[in-house]
Amino acid sequence: MKGYICIHGHFYQPPRENPWLERIEVQDSAAPYHDWNARVHAECYAPNAVSRILNERSRITGIVNNYEHISFNFGPTLLSWIEREATDIYQKIIGADRISAEKHGGHGNAIAQAYNHMIMPLANRRDKITQIVWGINSFRKHFNRAPEGMWLPETAVDLETLEILCEHGIRFTILAPRQARRIRPLTTSIWCDVSNESIDTTMPYLVRLPCGGVIAVFFYHGAIAHDLAFGGLLQNAENYKNRLFQALPAAGKNPPLVNVATDGETYGHHHRFGDMALAYALEQVRKKPDVGLTNYGEYLSLFKPTHEVEIIDNSSWSCIHGVERWRADCGCRAGGHDNWNQKWRQVLRESLDWLRHELIRIYSSRAASLLQNPWQARDEYIEVTMARSETAKTDFLHRHARSSKPLSDTDRSRALQLLEMQRNAMLMYTSCGWFFDEMSGIEATQVLRYAARAIELAERCSTESLEDAFIERLAKAQSNISGMGTGADIYRRFILASKSHLKEVAIHFSLSSFFENYQQKNSLGCYTIELKEYEKQRHEHTLAATGRLHARSTITEEEASFIFAALQQEPHDYYCTVKDCSDITASCGTSPGGNSSANHLYTELTDSLFTNLKAKGPSAALKVIDQYLGTGRYTIKDLFKDEQEELLNIVLEGELEYIGETLEAAYRKTSFLTVLLEECGHSIPTPFIIAAEVTLKRKLVNALKSQKSTHETIRLLLDEINRWHISLDNEWLERTLRTLIEKEMTTIKNAPTTNNLAHMNGKVSMLYLFPVQVNLWQTQNTYFDLLHSSYSAKKELSDSGDREAVKWLEEFMRLGDGLFINVDDVIANRDTVQKKVALLLPAQDGKTKSESSSRIAATS
Repeated sequence: MKGYICIHGHFYQPPRENPWLERIEVQDSAAPYHDWNARVHAECYAPNAVSRILNERSRITGIVNNYEHISFNFGPTLLSWIEREATDIYQKIIGADRISAEKHGGHGNAIAQAYNHMIMPLANRRDKITQIVWGINSFRKHFNRAPEGMWLPETAVDLETLEILCEHGIRFTILAPRQARRIRPLTTSIWCDVSNESIDTTMPYLVRLPCGGVIAVFFYHGAIAHDLAFGGLLQNAENYKNRLFQALPAAGKNPPLVNVATDGETYGHHHRFGDMALAYALEQVRKKPDVGLTNYGEYLSLFKPTHEVEIIDNSSWSCIHGVERWRADCGCRAGGHDNWNQKWRQVLRESLDWLRHELIRIYSSRAASLLQNPWQARDEYIEVTMARSETAKTDFLHRHARSSKPLSDTDRSRALQLLEMQRNAMLMYTSCGWFFDEMSGIEATQVLRYAARAIELAERCSTESLEDAFIERLAKAQSNISGMGTGADIYRRFILASKSHLKEVAIHFSLSSFFENYQQKNSLGCYTIELKEYEKQRHEHTLAATGRLHARSTITEEEASFIFAALQQEPHDYYCTVKDCSDITASCGTSPGGNSSANHLYTELTDSLFTNLKAKGPSAALKVIDQYLGTGRYTIKDLFKDEQEELLNIVLEGELEYIGETLEAAYRKTSFLTVLLEECGHSIPTPFIIAAEVTLKRKLVNALKSQKSTHETIRLLLDEINRWHISLDNEWLERTLRTLIEKEMTTIKNAPTTNNLAHMNGKVSMLYLFPVQVNLWQTQNTYFDLLHSSYSAKKELSDSGDREAVKWLEEFMRLGDGLFINVDDVIANRDTVQKKVALLLPAQDGKTKSESSSRIAATS
C-alpha cells in the first residue's frame, strides 16, 4: 500500500434555541430559510448525504453519501436538531457511520465533539469534564457506540483537556500543525523543534500526560486544508484529487497518511457545490488500488505512533495568538470592517466568568440539600436533556436525590431549575459568541440570552438578584455600530425583550387563539397548556374571547393558571389582557385555595364582556376587561416571533388577495382601452401596467397548479407577460416552480402509478418554457428513492411481458431523463456497489467474503 488518505469534516452550528422556549425562532438574516441551521443544512449537511456524481454532460450518474467515506464529527446540539427536523438525512448520517465501521475493521467514521463548542483551555476543570462527558453521552445516544476520538472546539487545547479526554476513554484528537512544539522518536531522548509548523503530518503522535496516561494526536495537512477553506481548491475537483495524491510521500516503515481537516461547512455552505467536488475526489481515491481511504480510528489501530509530541498549550486552529480570540482584541476577526475593534470580547469573557462564579456558589449551596452529588448530577443531566421526557426526569431524580423518598413537587422543580441554570451556564460559553466582530450580532446576543436565562433561574432558586451587577459589567463594552451603545444597552435591547415565562405563554395563547385551532391540551415550545374553559363570540366586526388555562414548563415543571380576555376588531388589530389566578385578591371574592374565586371572576368577566359587547360595542367591552383583569394590554407585537410572522402572513394573504382581485377586475375593464392606446402609439399608464403585472402573475400561478393546463396555456400566458414587458422575479419564479414540482413528486412517491408518472413528465417538460433554472435537488432525491424501491420489481415484470410494467418503465425512464439523470449509468453503478457490499458480508466462517476469498487464494 502506497499510503492512506483521510478527509475530516467538522460539522457544527452553535445552539440557537430561545432558552425560554427551547426552540429556534425565525432568523431574518438566514432568509429565505427559517434560521441558520435550516439554511446551512440545505446548503451542506443534506447535500453531503446525497451528493451528485456527474458525467461530462453534467448529468447525474450516481448519488453518494459522503459521510460513508470521510471522517466526521457533528456538534451534539446540531445533530439533535437534524434528528428532529430532517429525519431522513439524520438516518443517512447514522447509517454512514455503521457502514464505515463495517468497511474499516469496526472503526466508524464518526467521532465525538465537546458538547457546545466551549473553548476548553479557558474553561475550569469541572466545566471541561462536563463538556466531555456530555459530548460522549450524546455520541453514544446517536451512534450507539463509544467514540474513539473527540474533536476539540476550534482545536483549542491544553494538557488538562487531553488528560480528561484520556481519563474518559478517548484515544485520539486532531490538531493543527502550528499546535505542535517539538517531537522525538519513542526510541530516543533527542527532541526536534517543529514550532514553525514543520511537523510531519503523515503519522500519528503520542502525547504523554502528567497523569501518567497517553493520548494520540493527528496533525492535519495545513496547506491543503487552507486551500480548501480559503484558496478556491474546491472550484476544481480534479485539482483537489491531485493535491491529495501529490501529498503522499514515499512510504517508510509505515504507509503514510495524508489527512485533511476543515469545517464541514466548507463542502457546500462556504463553497457552493463543494459536496460534489468532495464526492468526485473521494471516488477517484477509491479507484486507486494502492491508496486506501481510511479514518483515524482504523489507521491508529493499524499503525501505532512511533514519535512523541509536545503540544503548545492554549493554542487553536483559528487564532494565531493562541486562544486570545475568545477573550481579547487580538486582531483575529471575520473581516469586512477595518475600523472596528473587538475590545468587547474581554468584557464579555470577564462578565461571564464573574457570573459563572456566582452560579457555582448558588448551585453548590442550594443543590446540596436536594442532590447527593450536585456535580455528578450535572454531568449525568445530559440524559434528561437528550430525552426530554417525564420518565427521564423521574428516573434521574430518583437516582440523584439526597433523600430516599421522592422529592416533593416544589423540591423536584427546584432541583430541575438548578440543573437548568447550570446547563445555560454551559451554553453561555459557546465559542461563536466571541468569534465574530460585533457584540450586537446574533452569536454574541445568543450567549447573552443563555446568561440571562441562567440569571433568572438563579434568582428563582436563591432570591439573589444578579442581573443588575451583570449589566453593570457589560456596560464597559462598546459596540462598533452607531446607536447600539454599550454591552448593557445591547443586553437591554435584545435580551430583556426576548425573555418569556408562564405569563408570556398565556399572553401568546390568548392572542393566537383567534387563528390557531387549539385543543384542550396543547404544547408551545417547552410548555404545555391545558385549556380549562374558552368562549368566543362575534358582534358585527368585533370578535371577543375569554378563557382559563393552566401553563406548565416541561423542563423545570413550574406552573401557573391564568384568566384572559381578548378582542379582535380588524384583521390585524388584536389585543388581550391576562391575569395570574394567584394574584386574584379578596376584592374578587377569595376562598381557600383561590380556585373558586378564579372561577367566579371568570364567569362574571365572560357574562359582562359579551353582554356589553352586544349592547354597547367594543369600547364598553374594553372597560369590562380593564375592570376585571387590569389595564395591561398586549398586542400582536407580544406574540412569539414565529407565530407573529404566521399571523402577519395570514393577514397579508387576505389583504393581498383582495388587492389582487381588485386589480384583476381593473385589468379586465381596461383591456380594450389598453389595446387602443397601444395601436395609437400612446404610452400605457403606470396603474394599467401594475394591474396587468399582478393579474398575469396570478393567472400564471393558477395555470401551473391546474391539472388541465397545457404547454399552450402556459406559452400564451408567457407571451402576454412578455408583451407587457413584465419582468418575472427569478427567485419568486424558481420557488414557485420548485414547490409545484416537489408537490407533484410527493404524489408519485405516495402513489407511483403510470398515470401519475405521465402527468409528472408533463409538468417537468413545462419547466423548459421558463427563463429560470429550477432546483430539482429534492425531486431528484425522491426519484432515486423510487429507483431503489420500485425499479427492480417493475423491470422483472416488464421483462416477463407485463404491458403495464412496460408503460411504467417508459414513463419512469422519461422522468429520469427530464430530471437530468442517466438512469442506465446509475443502475450500472448501483449493481457494482452491491457486489462490493456483498464482499463485506460475513461468510459462514465469520470472515467477510473478501477475506475468505483471499485466504483460499493464499492457501492454493
